[in-house]
Amino acid sequence: MLCLGIESTAHTFGAGVVSEKGKILSNVLDTYRPPQGWGIKPIDAAEHHKKVFRNVIETSLKKADVNMKDIDVISVSHGPGLPPCLHVGVNIAKKLSQENALPLIGVNHCIAHIEISRLATEARDPVVLYVSGGNTQIISFVEGRYRCFGESMDIGVGNALDKFGRAAGLEFPAGPKIEDLARRVEKKRKFQGYHGYIELPYTVKGMDLSFSGIVTDAIRKLERGEKLEDLCFSFQETLFSMLTEVTERALAHTRKEEVILTGGVAANSRLREMLSIMCKERGAKFYTVPKELAGDNGAMIAWTGILIYKSSGCKEPVDIKPRERTDEVDVTWIK
Repeated sequence: MLCLGIESTAHTFGAGVVSEKGKILSNVLDTYRPPQGWGIKPIDAAEHHKKVFRNVIETSLKKADVNMKDIDVISVSHGPGLPPCLHVGVNIAKKLSQENALPLIGVNHCIAHIEISRLATEARDPVVLYVSGGNTQIISFVEGRYRCFGESMDIGVGNALDKFGRAAGLEFPAGPKIEDLARRVEKKRKFQGYHGYIELPYTVKGMDLSFSGIVTDAIRKLERGEKLEDLCFSFQETLFSMLTEVTERALAHTRKEEVILTGGVAANSRLREMLSIMCKERGAKFYTVPKELAGDNGAMIAWTGILIYKSSGCKEPVDIKPRERTDEVDVTWIK
């Protein structure tokens, strides 16, 4: 069985082909990049997807060395996400499904990040730290669903990085540049006795987190003349310490022995390092999704579509679900 997966929840349009044995045959994407200093406008991102979808899908099929006659099922991210972007992907998937008489599966974007991480690692029953532009959740499988043990109360950690990056004049996405600047301060701290840390709000409420106040305070301090690289270092340290704290508490509460880091921000080496240290101290195994699968992509939608189709078939019509929560989905493929 082969599945063509289509991803279009936000700035990325992706298409991937995956086999029922979990072999990723192709994973092609094209990302909308807003003008310098701008955030993502959903309508503009949707227009980008309309322009590139044909080439992305054709390239994905070509790289997999298949055509639509070889595909057995189509899956598409139906939410959560930006409605204009979701509409593009779902409409394309519906058309392909009808033209080729193929079953169509709707996939929760957040759960797809979890499942591609489980496929790519040896983790079986982990606590999951899912960090991306629009989502920040601490998740684990309990009683038939992926339950949220903690989450952001305002913006995702990726959005926090991008908002600060825009204020600092950094290109989108800002996360990699912030990481580079923070690394300079880490080197100074090791070899020059440099302090570099600027105090920022640390906002953990129970098991939930808030990032908007940190962004506001960091921008204010940047405008007052604090060094950009010091603020990048401090910004990362504060955000990632909060994430590590809540993940550790979820690990203790569930008594599980594995942690997976997934989502676009999972590419950050400092976040990986902090979680790795925490897991080592607790005797837990730490896994992180490979960088090529960390961001939004079609392969994760294809693989999750296979899991859903094999466990429960094609039960309901597919439509967009912009606000669908991770813990609203019955996970029928885990027994």
